[in-house]
Amino acid sequence: MPEMSLLLPLLAFLLAIGAFAGVLAGLLGVGGGIVLVPAFFYSFQVLGYEGPQLMQVCLATSLATIVVTSVRSVMSHNKKGAVDWEILKSWAPGIAIGAVVGVAVASNLRSDVLQGIFGVLAMIVGLYMGFGRSEWRLGQEMPKGPRRAVMSPSVGFLSVLMGIGGGSFGVPLMSLHNVPIHRAVATAAGFGLVIAVPGVIGFLMLEVDPTSKPPFTFGAVNLIAFAIIVAMTLITAPWGVKLAHSMDPKPLKRVFAVFLVLVAINMLRRSFGF
Repeated sequence: MPEMSLLLPLLAFLLAIGAFAGVLAGLLGVGGGIVLVPAFFYSFQVLGYEGPQLMQVCLATSLATIVVTSVRSVMSHNKKGAVDWEILKSWAPGIAIGAVVGVAVASNLRSDVLQGIFGVLAMIVGLYMGFGRSEWRLGQEMPKGPRRAVMSPSVGFLSVLMGIGGGSFGVPLMSLHNVPIHRAVATAAGFGLVIAVPGVIGFLMLEVDPTSKPPFTFGAVNLIAFAIIVAMTLITAPWGVKLAHSMDPKPLKRVFAVFLVLVAINMLRRSFGF
């Protein structure tokens, strides 16, 4: 068990990260998972856990927090009539299938490989946030038929490999297909739940090497980090929503894009052992 002198600063760090992730989710419509995964990785490494499955613990714990925050977010958005249930119901089966496949693949990859995958995908998300334009369109409505059959599992699969919910891929996808941004953010919260539930169930059944397993880890989910993050995000997410309605979030979105690209570069550096 790590010494209290090490645990207390890390507890403070996780509280701050949880608060930041909650505000970020409410303000920009980007799930906190994209911040939580690298934060967990750093925290667990400081505690001395650097085994080959450390990234699986980070992904699983992040997805576990998303189960709780997504339920709250969907309920809140639904009260305002913002959730597009037609899109959610038609895309959910494919997303869930992709999430299950994502868990199966992630469970068999080494931590450094998952770091590299996270780095590449986070770079793409960051560049889109930094340079994307609201007027960009790939179509006038959400894809159906064969396109949906391919794209919906892809959303679930890539999200699980990053340990994130529906915001990072779902919001741009819907925005590019002419779904109003507030409706896209609300519906993407539902995507997050569909991604996280099968993801967490799969990771709970994963046997994790002791060198990758911080204290109080069940399956691949660390219960301490889960409890801290959920408590903070439930408090601070409404603050982000209020900020989004009282200010222009675009400049902050650009700043976060730079931050995300730097995080991606750091993850790629670590995956190559530098």
